[in-house]
Amino acid sequence: MSLTAPRFAFSPAAHVADIPPYVFWELEQRKEARRQAGQSLIDLGIGSPDQPVPQVVVEAIRGAAERPELSRYPAFRGHPELLDAFTAYMHHRHGVALDPTQHLMTVSGSKEGLAELVLALCEPGDVVLVPEVYYPVYVRATQLARAEPVLVPFASDGTLDLDAIAPSALSRARMLIANYPCNPTTAVIETPEMERLVAFAQRHDLLLVSDLAYAELAFDGYRPPSALSVPGALSCTVELHSASKSFNMASFRVGLVAGNADVIRVLDAYRTNTGYGSSVLPQLAAASAFTHADTIVPPIVAEYTARRDALVQAFRAHGWPVSSPRATMYLWLPVPEGFDDWGWVEHCMDSAGVVVTPGHVFGAAGSGKFRVSLVQPAAVLTTAAGALVRAAK
Repeated sequence: MSLTAPRFAFSPAAHVADIPPYVFWELEQRKEARRQAGQSLIDLGIGSPDQPVPQVVVEAIRGAAERPELSRYPAFRGHPELLDAFTAYMHHRHGVALDPTQHLMTVSGSKEGLAELVLALCEPGDVVLVPEVYYPVYVRATQLARAEPVLVPFASDGTLDLDAIAPSALSRARMLIANYPCNPTTAVIETPEMERLVAFAQRHDLLLVSDLAYAELAFDGYRPPSALSVPGALSCTVELHSASKSFNMASFRVGLVAGNADVIRVLDAYRTNTGYGSSVLPQLAAASAFTHADTIVPPIVAEYTARRDALVQAFRAHGWPVSSPRATMYLWLPVPEGFDDWGWVEHCMDSAGVVVTPGHVFGAAGSGKFRVSLVQPAAVLTTAAGALVRAAK
């Protein structure tokens, strides 16, 4: 029997081929090459929590593992226990009243939820307004939908300069994505700025997509506002929440989309035709996490606060003028003179044994910066800071 050449080349569709490799995939290849060569690395690249899953969540998993619904397909919109737990959490934390049957949907991580929102709502010719320094999926999903990402510059205080959006782009805009607390810049906003974003969306008939993945990772008394706490926000807003960072549950891949009921219905239609909902066991674990957020979050935040303080102090002790972020799990720092972004990252791995993330992968406006993740104990972060400073000389 002879084999013939396939009729089609097994190559990606054009809309996939146009997308560059995901940054953390590329960074992982570079790390792995050095590890294979026997090099030891302090990995401060991806923001992957290293602290343990909270004990109350572990106990919930043990109890849930024997429940009969684990053998069945999950409910499309989410397990009722998670939807009810999150509804109570939003009311307790933000004073937001949600109907879990209309305003909520579980997704397999907020990144996936963001992509699905764009793919379900946008089409060629539409514009998605994206912060000029952005989490990559904002632009990647827009490109996959064959829509156009239009970058919105930041003002000096870290807010979005909405006045800079060209009328030609605004007339075609389908949604505006806002990310506060911001990954990677660590910028934060107060409630009046969130009110401005909601009012802008209402005025221009846009969907405001609030990415609140770092809802609980805030320091020094700062409390990130929810867009849904703004009166009237349900008319034009959805917000994404995640168990990954707030509860050390990144591997569980549990997120929630909350907000406008019409958008939830559209997202439901998209997801029911591409999958069968999110796994039940992680949802039950997340239900426990949101129910016990008042006891889970403080020790997690205390640990990140200690790490932030240790790293900032270490950089300052070596003469680097580093500011102390009020939220997220990152520092956002300038690349030393004489290096481009990838050149600095490679140099950090080779000369300092430290992995950091290049800023340009968060958009061209991030060029000349790099991100450091607080995913190691304070003593390790202090050591890494000294090694990075020496590498810059």
